Amino acid sequence: MTAGGFGRANLPYGIFRRAGEPARVGVRFGEGVLDLATLAADGLLDDPGGAFAQPALNAFMACGPAAWAAARERLQRLVSGVDAEPGLIALDDVELLLPFAVADYVDFWSSIDHAANSGRIFRPGSDPLPPNWRHMPIGYHGRSGTVVAGGTPVRRPHGQSRPDREAPPVFGPSAKLDVELELGFVIGAPSAMGEAVPVALAAEHVFGVVLLNDWSARDLQAFESQPLGPFLGKSFATSISPWVTPMAALEPFRAAPLTPQEPAPADYLREEPWALDIALEIELNGEAIARTNGRHLYWSVAQQIAHLTVNGASLRTGDLLGSGTISGPARAERGSLLELSWNGAEPLALAGGAERTFLEDGDEVVLRGIAGEGEDAVALADVRGRIVGA
Repeated sequence: MTAGGFGRANLPYGIFRRAGEPARVGVRFGEGVLDLATLAADGLLDDPGGAFAQPALNAFMACGPAAWAAARERLQRLVSGVDAEPGLIALDDVELLLPFAVADYVDFWSSIDHAANSGRIFRPGSDPLPPNWRHMPIGYHGRSGTVVAGGTPVRRPHGQSRPDREAPPVFGPSAKLDVELELGFVIGAPSAMGEAVPVALAAEHVFGVVLLNDWSARDLQAFESQPLGPFLGKSFATSISPWVTPMAALEPFRAAPLTPQEPAPADYLREEPWALDIALEIELNGEAIARTNGRHLYWSVAQQIAHLTVNGASLRTGDLLGSGTISGPARAERGSLLELSWNGAEPLALAGGAERTFLEDGDEVVLRGIAGEGEDAVALADVRGRIVGA
């Protein structure tokens, strides 16, 4: 996947720190960082309530769509040199931190090919999709406290698994550690408890998008998930991009999903189906092992929000909504090692004669994503993670 995608059309937000200085809000432009607090102090940018001097994006995100639009318009003028020539801090001179304080984390299961592959692996001979899958966006509540910025090492988790169904379960480090290629949607504007968010208005609550790796211990997950779903198999770490791409930057890349919604969803979920046309890639130890696209998502983030809130649950600033693993119909489009190796039955061949079924200690995974081409391309910041031993 080619480099670039961090020009005027993107301008993602993050939190950076230089040695001896406090953490604050920045915007990436090319290979540099715009210091928004300094721009505001110099009178070049309005700073709502001092939000740009904060060590998290939450205060700015809570200001809502009008403030986001105003800041974006002003920043685009600044980087175009219309009013001034703002200075840039080199990326190599800053430390990138978790961009926002995560409120709640919900991970959905919105790729039909991933859901079907999972069903074929774990329920062979039966309908691969659960009976509710085409009627609602299915999700589980994750652990917000273990969401980390990309680049943070991921330690192999311990837990119970049952490799031999005829024997008692065993306790120890996971032997089936996996990657999950996802998009993460970051909630900016909150909603009131007890009030459902209409699907037509849901996207107005979304501040931006990150790449997300929902690391998964498949052996722990398989044993613990009946009947209440994932717990220790996923709660040990979730990695996200250090830069949040504004939803406004991705509006030009809205497209029809590649799988029609059939049957038509319930009224509270009904909208003109859409997805984001973002080319996605998994790299393992420097080698691309899968390529897919955000258009393989069956349920949109607007439908996820409408479903999440239809019972009166509220959105909070800093909520993170994972799309679930994004897979396409071809083997090379599968967004997890569970699918790429078919739960270990079909080892994945790598360059130099190596093979993988699941991740080994020392492996480094990088997720990449980019929408469009040329000067108008919009990249999602990479998500890196290296596995360290239990």
